[in-house]
Formats: sequence, structure tokens, C-alpha cells
Amino acid sequence: MHFPDVALASIGVTIPQAQWTSEQIEKDLQPLYSRLKLPEGRLAMMSGIDSRRVWEPGTVPSGPSIQSGRHALEAASIDPAQVGALIHASVCRDFLEPATASRVHHELGLSPQCWVYDVSNACLGVLNGAVQIANMIQSGMISAGIVVGTENSRPLMEATIASLNADTQLTRKTVKPAFASLTIGSGSCAWLLTHRDLHPEATTLEHAIARAHTAHHHLCRSDQDTAGAGMQPLMETDSETLMAEGIATGVAALNDLLEQSGWSRDQIDRSVCHQVGSRHRVGMLEAMQLPESCDSVSFPALGNTGSVALPLTVAAAAATGDLSAQDRTAMLGIGSGINSVMIAAKWGETMIAGDWSGLLDELAPSRLAAATT
Repeated sequence: MHFPDVALASIGVTIPQAQWTSEQIEKDLQPLYSRLKLPEGRLAMMSGIDSRRVWEPGTVPSGPSIQSGRHALEAASIDPAQVGALIHASVCRDFLEPATASRVHHELGLSPQCWVYDVSNACLGVLNGAVQIANMIQSGMISAGIVVGTENSRPLMEATIASLNADTQLTRKTVKPAFASLTIGSGSCAWLLTHRDLHPEATTLEHAIARAHTAHHHLCRSDQDTAGAGMQPLMETDSETLMAEGIATGVAALNDLLEQSGWSRDQIDRSVCHQVGSRHRVGMLEAMQLPESCDSVSFPALGNTGSVALPLTVAAAAATGDLSAQDRTAMLGIGSGINSVMIAAKWGETMIAGDWSGLLDELAPSRLAAATT
């Protein structure tokens, strides 16, 4: 897929104020830690995640998504009537139906002729939505579109902690599938894409590829998503196998992206991978033969924010100066399933706006260097 007429005009960001440190979570898990004699500091040591943000109780995804969408529209000076598509693309939604995008569309005051729907694909939803909107713009269907997502980790974290403390049958081995749930964080991000004529100096989304290795669909699962099921937000993950197969998928997908774009590895100025944790990052970059020094991260301060992890990290990289004009940027998305979506972009004058809640200070280069080594 090639998008010569599509620009990433702006990114809107909304970050929660409240922080949950890995140290605090371990204190909440003292019944489990004491019984299994688990060493303190294990969570941060194994994941590289020092803290994650959480929304206030009662927050529904559409609320922060509306804020992020407004930030993106205002930053790019785009009239809401110009927006021809609104896709809500996070794992978290307000309801099974209607589409969470419906409330976001209404509150943003977008046109009644707008395409409005949800997309869900684990950690790839926002990237999938961006590619769909880019196709609409490139084909001439619309001149601008927004993809937005908000992940809310609080219900999953609270349910996981309560479940682990209550289950006296757990062992050091059987507790492992729940570990990934303790790395999840919250955040919100909106990408506004337009025809290049509206923002000629903005970032160009040059190429995109998709790769599916769905034989591994069983490696990470949450509860059943069935109407009336009384869903409990719990998740089981075979982290070791998921990491190995995810890395293999990512390597194959990067090869596809390089072939499609005509880039070589040496021509990539900045990479942004899905934000899982330190072990995954090191293994992924080594397998892809990409240098850590040119890779941007947010997981030490945000945890794994699902579908908005990579989009938020791109925004943070631009806001902190990691991304510069004309940088060839490889956005390397991987999600459970296992699926991969990757985008090659040439960075330009993309406006970044929103409520960072102090996150950019935590992502300062000196602090990140200490957190990721």
C-alpha cells in the first residue's frame, strides 16, 4: 500500500494523571508475594516498566477519546465538517453496541456524512484504522479522517490483583500467565490524517504492510466478548512463546516493509516498536538488526497501552525531539493474534497537542536511558 497523497496532519494526546508504580502493585500483591516468597522488585526487573497511568474510576473510553480528537482537530486547524471518517480503534470500548465511535463523533460535532465505526485488533487497532483512513483519502473518498483510541487498564489491573490474591492454589509456575496483565497501562491518542493538499509539509505515510501469523492466535486471550456474559476483565498470556513468535512475525513483516518501501535497514533513522517491555524490545531489535540508539520507547513510564502504545510513542518521540524533519521512520506494530501492521513514514511538520500530565518529563532522554539499560 502506497499513500503519496496522505499526510499525518496532527496527533492529539490525553494521558491520565494517576500513576501506579510497579512497587505499589507489588505491595497490593503482598498476600501472593508472601505465600510464594516472590522477591520484591520482580515486576519492574522483568518488564522494565517502572510505572503506568490509570484513569479515574468510572472513566469510559469515549471520554478521553473525545479530548484527544479535539486536540488533534485544533492543532491542525481542521474544520470538523471536513472530517469524512471517524474510527474508534482501541481494545476498550464503552459498550458492545453501539460503536464507541458514535458518541465520539457526536461530541466532536462531525458531519452526518462521516463514516463512523469501531475497529478492534488487539494492539494494532489504531494502526489498522490509520491505514483504512489513508486508503479512503488516497482513493478520493474523503479529504480527512480521525482514528482514535483510549485504553483503560484500571479494571483489568484491579481484577487481576484481586484474583491473584484470592487464588491460594497458584504456584510460581501457574502465576506466570497473569504476569502480562500487570504491565498494562492507560492512555489515549488520536491521529488526524488529511489529503496532502491540506497539510503539504506534514508527515507522509509512504507505505504500509500487513502480515498474519494466526496459527498463534491462542497465545494471548482475554475473557469472552459475548452479550450478557457478565465479562470479567482477566487475561491469560503465554508470554515466552508469544514473545518468540511475535519477534519472528516482526522480522518477517519488516522484510516485507523494506521490500515494499525500497528502504534498507541503514536508511531507517528512527524506529518505534510496540511497547511491551524491555526484554521484548531488546530481542526484537536484535532480530531485526536495528540499533537501540535509534529506537523510541514509552513503556518505562506508561507500560503497555495496547492499541495506543505505538501511536503515543510516536507522538512522544516528536514532542521530545527524538523525531526530526525528514527522518525515515519505521512504525513496527505487532499484536496478539499474531498479526503485524507496519508503516514507513517520512517525518514532517506534524502538530502534537494535548494533555501529557507530566509524561514528557519522564520520557526525557537521560531518564529513559537509565530506565532501559
